[in-house]
Amino acid sequence: MGTLEYMAASSSAPKPATTDPATADPVTADLVDLIGTLVSRHYKEYEQAAGGQGLTTAQARVLDLLSREPMPMRRIAQQVNCEPSNITGLVDRLEARGLVERRPDPADRRVKLAAPTDEGVRMARGVQGNLGFARGAIASLTGEERDALRKLLAKMMDGDTTA
Repeated sequence: MGTLEYMAASSSAPKPATTDPATADPVTADLVDLIGTLVSRHYKEYEQAAGGQGLTTAQARVLDLLSREPMPMRRIAQQVNCEPSNITGLVDRLEARGLVERRPDPADRRVKLAAPTDEGVRMARGVQGNLGFARGAIASLTGEERDALRKLLAKMMDGDTTA
């Protein structure tokens, strides 16, 4: 499920009961700590990988999204959970560097899509290629374990109502 689908699904999902961390069972407490450590380590590595390509983390994230498919600014803003005006500035800076271009949407020529240039795709792949921790950790799992983890993470995201 993409971020947009997640956001739409989570906005109508019922809110879970608030659990006091002090009374959480030990396994839940360990999982919360492990997830926090994993996210922190991934973010730090992502920041370093982006910097290695001369990008900020926000620029790298936008390039990564666009390397999957061109999209309008509003959709980029929804995906990264920020104001469209911030995305306009990010895309302006990426465009000035020759990494992104604006083009008419073939489905609606009134809408402009941001799309990566070949150099933008190369840089996005460079960032992704330097995320060794997550890739290595995932690669160490069997195919069945990866499939189970993907399903569990998707289930967790589907049930998250904090967005």
